[in-house]
Amino acid sequence: MRRLLPAFALLLGCTSDPLVSQGDASTSDVSTDAPWPVSEPGRHAVTVLETRQVIPGEGLPPETPAGNSNNNLDVARHDGRIYLAWRTAPDHFASSETRLFVVSSADERSWRYETRLSLDRDLREPRFLAWNGRLLLYVSRLGTDPMRFEPQGVSVSERLPDGSWTALEDIRLPGAVAWRTRVERGTPYMLAYRGGENIYLFNNLPLDVDLLTTADGRAWTPLDPAMRAVYHGGGSEADFALGDDGALFAVIRNEAGDDTGWGSLVCRADANALSRWRCRNDPKKYDSPLMFWHDGEAYLVARRNVTADGAYDGQRRGLNRTAQSVQYQLAYGNTPKRCALWRYVQFEDRVAWVLDLPSRGDTCFPAVIAGANPDERVIYDYSSPIDGDDVSWRVGQRGPTRIYRHVLRFARR
Repeated sequence: MRRLLPAFALLLGCTSDPLVSQGDASTSDVSTDAPWPVSEPGRHAVTVLETRQVIPGEGLPPETPAGNSNNNLDVARHDGRIYLAWRTAPDHFASSETRLFVVSSADERSWRYETRLSLDRDLREPRFLAWNGRLLLYVSRLGTDPMRFEPQGVSVSERLPDGSWTALEDIRLPGAVAWRTRVERGTPYMLAYRGGENIYLFNNLPLDVDLLTTADGRAWTPLDPAMRAVYHGGGSEADFALGDDGALFAVIRNEAGDDTGWGSLVCRADANALSRWRCRNDPKKYDSPLMFWHDGEAYLVARRNVTADGAYDGQRRGLNRTAQSVQYQLAYGNTPKRCALWRYVQFEDRVAWVLDLPSRGDTCFPAVIAGANPDERVIYDYSSPIDGDDVSWRVGQRGPTRIYRHVLRFARR
């Protein structure tokens, strides 16, 4: 989440800086006494085998100095190596000092410098696409004002056979944010959203979530030409997994709210109509959603709100929609967070919590790759220091964040 605009902070009785608003949680007043949610494992008993800090850390090349904030990231396997891209900046918010670094490794301990991307503006959402022997990296361009969220489109850089990377090139998705790229059964996909600036302007204007594909890695078009968007409303960040029969299971973060409420949308689509999503509301907000299919289950990794019920939408009605949205934003920033594993309960179209990864404060933005064994998955994410104070999300956004690597085992129950 970016900073709230001062006008709306003042509307709810805050100071002119919403990050030091009345009621702002600090390291001394944040409470984590909320009860644990009930774990609902499916066909797998999931355990965290290992957690290791990667950034800052040993084994990184000197060309990649980590800043205070290390967050948005992606990982991919390509040509026998693991590639890791991440954003580093003074803090969580938009900055002209933002840099995106790319490194690669054969063992995920000793890393080789690949490239650095910068445009004197904020860059976010690095997304790899390993496809047809090529490795492409997409990044979303934003502004430099830390008080605003200003999506300006998407650029791509490609790794060439000689090991160099091309300069960033605009791929003509004006105003869009590319949230996920992946290859499923040989088909490249991109999930992007448009209208993201409306979330924090609180103007009730809608957003669109697009499911796109490409033939060359640069020109992206709707998977179904008959319908540009798979969702129209208050949703933005979204991801999906395809089941063994080709059916689609998806989650959309519904931060701006729509006629069903606020929080998230849990969606599905038939294998022969992947662009026709059917969604239902979930009052929890699954920030930075990542989905993957493993042995008959659709799993989700996303941020968890550490409160009694974990909900974003408190079902408090009576205010107009703008005031309601601002109220939810402020309340959400004052509570701790976790990066958690969930699963899609397929015949009930809901999401069930499984476990938390070691995480706290400002956390999540996960990426996943296959592990060393068939029953293992490796998840990279970011977090406030996991051995530090359990701060609110708002406090965590101003403090140091680090990138961690977790190994999860999915044992048949």
